[in-house]
Amino acid sequence: MSRVRRGTKKRQRRTKYLELAKGFRGAKSRNYRTVKEAAEKALAYSYRDRRARKRDMRSLWIIRIKAAALINGLSYSRFIDGLKKLGIGLDRKILAELAISQPPVFSHIAQKVKDAAVA
Repeated sequence: MSRVRRGTKKRQRRTKYLELAKGFRGAKSRNYRTVKEAAEKALAYSYRDRRARKRDMRSLWIIRIKAAALINGLSYSRFIDGLKKLGIGLDRKILAELAISQPPVFSHIAQKVKDAAVA
C-alpha cells in the first residue's frame, strides 16, 4: 500500500482560495491559512448581504413612495390600500421610480386613489 500524495489537489485548492482573496490586503492575500479564513468570511458576508440588500431596497422604495404620497395629500398606508382596492398592480419598485422620475404620473395615480376613497 502506497501513501497518498496530494500535490496537484492541494495546489488546486490553495490556488482557488488565493484567487478568491485577490485584492485583500497584507497577509489576507498571501498566507494560505489567513487567506482561507478571510475568503470564507467574505463569502459568508456576501451571501448574507445579498439578502440584506433586498430588505434595504424595499425600505428605500417605501420611504420614497411615502414622501411622494404625502406631497399628494395621502398617507402611505392609505395610498397602498387604495391601490389594492382599485386593482392597480404596481409594485413598490415601480411606484418609487415613478415618484422620482415621473412625478406627474405618480400624482395622477394618487388622484385616482383619492377619488376612489371619496366615492
